Amino acid sequence: MRREITSWYSPALNKEMPVASYGHYGFAVLLIPTAGADYLEYERFQLIQTLEPMINDGKFRVFSIDSINKESWMNYQMEGAHRAIRHNQFNQYVFNEVVPFIRNATSQETLIYTCGASLGAFHSMNLFLKRPDILNGVIAMSGVYDLTEYTRGYWDEQVYYNSPIHYIPNLTDTFYLDKIRASHHIHVYTGSGEYEDPDANRRFTTVLYDKGIWCDLQIWGQDMRHDWPTWRSMLPYILGNKF
Repeated sequence: MRREITSWYSPALNKEMPVASYGHYGFAVLLIPTAGADYLEYERFQLIQTLEPMINDGKFRVFSIDSINKESWMNYQMEGAHRAIRHNQFNQYVFNEVVPFIRNATSQETLIYTCGASLGAFHSMNLFLKRPDILNGVIAMSGVYDLTEYTRGYWDEQVYYNSPIHYIPNLTDTFYLDKIRASHHIHVYTGSGEYEDPDANRRFTTVLYDKGIWCDLQIWGQDMRHDWPTWRSMLPYILGNKF
């Protein structure tokens, strides 16, 4: 399997940001790490290994980026407003730097799907819903889509505009809505085991359905807990059977 690591100094984040890529052809899967993890997390926990046969077949190419969650919502020493600013800077990094990098590494026509587990699922969903003009869909595993789950009581306009369960009900701009509705790849998966929150996924997908947005919701069994064995089962299943 072709594996490459590159990095650049991000103008949006004012720091060096690495990217790992796996594969040589196909649509692009953009992996967002869990919680406070890094760009090699999915490799370290052997999720990339489970995808290797499909990667080698040229079905898709994977790009895995770093998180800055420890500089944003997971840094409880920062003022809430500053955490929100850092979150928005991360969004701009993805939109204005990572997406062009992927297109330059593949082609201008390459379809890009965001993907992540846990907090990475939240980011993946939020990124797609905010920019469906440059991102084509999302695979979200074991996520919650209410940003207040992470803000510890802090609320402002920027929390609202980064909390899908809050802003989607009020979204009326047809430029965005039509593009979101046109996606055939909004996959929301969760287990029912320890530390999973299937009800949060039901609530959020109800919000999507109420806006006329199709999504593929699957709630797996109680043997599927909030952990890597679950995601190593889910992601190959989704990419192998839904794409």
